[in-house]
Parts: sequence; C-alpha cells; structure tokens
Amino acid sequence: MDAATAGIVLLSLKVAFWSVALSLPPAIAVGHLLARGQFPGKTLVDAVVHLPLVLPPVVIGFALLLLFGRKGPLGGFLEQSFGLVFAFQWTGAALAAAIMGFPLMVRAIRLSIEAIDPKLESAARTLGAGRLRAWATIVLPLAAPGIVAGALLSFARCLGEFGATITFVSNIPGQTQTLPLAIYTHTQVPGGEAEALRLSAIAVLLSLLALAASEGLARHTRTHAGR
Repeated sequence: MDAATAGIVLLSLKVAFWSVALSLPPAIAVGHLLARGQFPGKTLVDAVVHLPLVLPPVVIGFALLLLFGRKGPLGGFLEQSFGLVFAFQWTGAALAAAIMGFPLMVRAIRLSIEAIDPKLESAARTLGAGRLRAWATIVLPLAAPGIVAGALLSFARCLGEFGATITFVSNIPGQTQTLPLAIYTHTQVPGGEAEALRLSAIAVLLSLLALAASEGLARHTRTHAGR
C-alpha cells in the first residue's frame, strides 16, 4: 500500500470512527425513546429518524450544505462562535456519514431494548434503584449486543458513504477524499480501472472486517450478559 492509498484509508477510518463516536450517545437516547416512550408524534419522529434510508443521499448532502455551509445558519454560527467548519472539510464528511448511518444504529438499539422485559426495570425500582440507575444497571448491559451491533453496522455504512459526502464536502484529495470518492475518481480517469479495483478490494475487506467484528462482539456481549 503506497502513501496515497494509506492516506485515503486512514482518512476513511477517521471519518467513520468520529461519525460513530459522536452519534452513538444520541442514537442510544433516541433508540430508548422509540422503544419505551409513548407520546404524540412518535410515528413522525420514527419516520424522520429513518428518512436518510429512503431519501437520495444527494438530498441529505444538499440539505447539509444549506444548513452547515459557511453562509448557512448553523455553519456560520459554528464558525464564528467556535471556529468549527464543516463544509469542504473532513469534519463535514464525518457529519454526513453520521447522519446516513444513524438510522441503522437507532434501529439495532431500539430492537435490542424492546426485547428487554420492562418488568426487570420495575423490579429494580421497587428495590430502591432510581430511574437512571435502573436503566444503567439493567437496560444498558442487556442492550449492549444491539448497541455494539448498531455501532459497527453504522461504522461499515460510514465507510461506504458517497452521495451525501461528495455533495456536502466535495472530493478533495487529502482533505475529504474517502475510499468511495477515490474509487469514483479513478473510474473517471482513462486507465484508472486497476487502481479503482484495488481500492474497491480494500473497501470490501474493511466492510467485511467491520461486519465480522459486529457479529463477534455482539455474540460476546450476549454471552457475557447471560442472554
């Protein structure tokens, strides 16, 4: 692997890692809300959460560009207040990937929490545990397989994100060019098929490793939790 390819792979892993790391806490909160909560508009919230799965990714990227571009309402505020820039930066690639992978994470976490008997939480609370302690000691450990699976599935999805990323942060070598964007670039260049094939093989390998890790860690946490 030459230096250019290594840089592309490392940038892709960096983007996927931060996408998952920053979206995991809200995904757990939303997953728990959808699994346990009963409130007006729940169906609408569920639909909005899963919207990135059905919308064309370019629509998500365009919306991000309008909101988080340097002249956008959120992008301008974040740059002026905190010096945080998303448009045409790797941070924007991480944001786009996080949004595209968020529904997969939430769904896995929600299904895992729904499989937990609510009576276990009730029993813990009758023994003196507060709501937060009951959630941390009962729900969180039992939902761990779903949380791990969701995080790694989202990681794999982030590695393959293309449409929203290229729309929001363009395709800048060394800055925003992740594996899918690099593959696309080489397919547009005469004689670039060999390099595109090599990068595709790396992308497939990384995705398979993420999926295998998801299954292995989920199995381990299920065993550890006694499920």
